[in-house]
Amino acid sequence: MEVEHYSFGRIRIGGRDYTSDVIVGPDFLKPNWWRKEGHRVFLEDIEEVFDLRPEVVVFGTGASGRVVVDDAVIEKLRNLGAEVIVERTDEAVKRYNKLLKAGRRVVLAAHLTC
Repeated sequence: MEVEHYSFGRIRIGGRDYTSDVIVGPDFLKPNWWRKEGHRVFLEDIEEVFDLRPEVVVFGTGASGRVVVDDAVIEKLRNLGAEVIVERTDEAVKRYNKLLKAGRRVVLAAHLTC
């Protein structure tokens, strides 16, 4: 699913606006993505992503880049053969859409605010 729009605190996917963090892929959407710590991503926070076996995982770290992706998450994804990209959410959305249009199996895990 393509991300149609992102602005601070809001993302549009499939014609619907979401105001909570999301995980999205070509055929997957998890609205209201919560993590055990608001500004950190741990292994248990993205268990669904491992099952999707993506080629690329893009983490949107918020408008100011406050979210930190734990090293164990990056290591596990790389061990599963996935490329990992971590950047501010505005750039992450652009990257996700570009990879999606190129036919890559890509997943975006996006923090929408700070």
